[in-house]
Amino acid sequence: MSDSLTSLTIDGAVARLALNRPDARNALSIALLESLLARVAEIDKAATPPTVLVLTGNGPAFCAGMDLRAVLDDPGAGTTLLALLADLTLRMRTLPMALVAAVNGAAIGGGCGLACVCDFVLTHGDAKLGFPEVDLGVCPAVVAPWVVRRLGAGRARQVLLGGGVMTGREAAGIGLATRSVPTSADLEPAVAELADRLSKAGPLALRETKRLLNALDGSDDEAVVRRGAEISASVLATPDAQSRLRQRFAAKA
Repeated sequence: MSDSLTSLTIDGAVARLALNRPDARNALSIALLESLLARVAEIDKAATPPTVLVLTGNGPAFCAGMDLRAVLDDPGAGTTLLALLADLTLRMRTLPMALVAAVNGAAIGGGCGLACVCDFVLTHGDAKLGFPEVDLGVCPAVVAPWVVRRLGAGRARQVLLGGGVMTGREAAGIGLATRSVPTSADLEPAVAELADRLSKAGPLALRETKRLLNALDGSDDEAVVRRGAEISASVLATPDAQSRLRQRFAAKA
């Protein structure tokens, strides 16, 4: 099943959900987030839910993060986008199947946050991952809870406050990625192998294990994720953030 912004296929126990804005490096617009939420609802309501969900991006990028051009000078749109991103991460985290992020290319900001929500993150050595929000004058608070849960508080501070991006190999070295394969050509076979292995697990065992893990690491705390979205939106609306983004886009023109 597909629409213009996402595609969803379910083949037995394995589902594959792809972001489909390749011309915009799969940047998260309001419409794309709404489409992803609809797809997640489809998966969750399937008569026989898959055991594995692979999340990836069509084209050369996994997800370039928030579509900041679309929300420049429109704080209302930014607030809506960040609230939708918070909703999506919360919905994804509570899915009962194993989630595998196949990070085929750049996973930046909110895109890297989506990967952090997944149970497994596979990428390749040339991919770029990270959270450069502070470099742009914006705030990564909306994804911060998931980064802390993936990396631990100390390393999350280094990554979120330090900004910038890292290679797939470096991401695997610090635990941001589960595994980095040498090249992009090696990624799909590695993802298929992992998905096949996970698909043989008992669905009830996966669901209950994930439910307990979510309770243990605080993933059930919706309030902190929604508060992060509010903080990110408030910073995005400031004159400093707006000015920095205008300068960045002008430099790229």
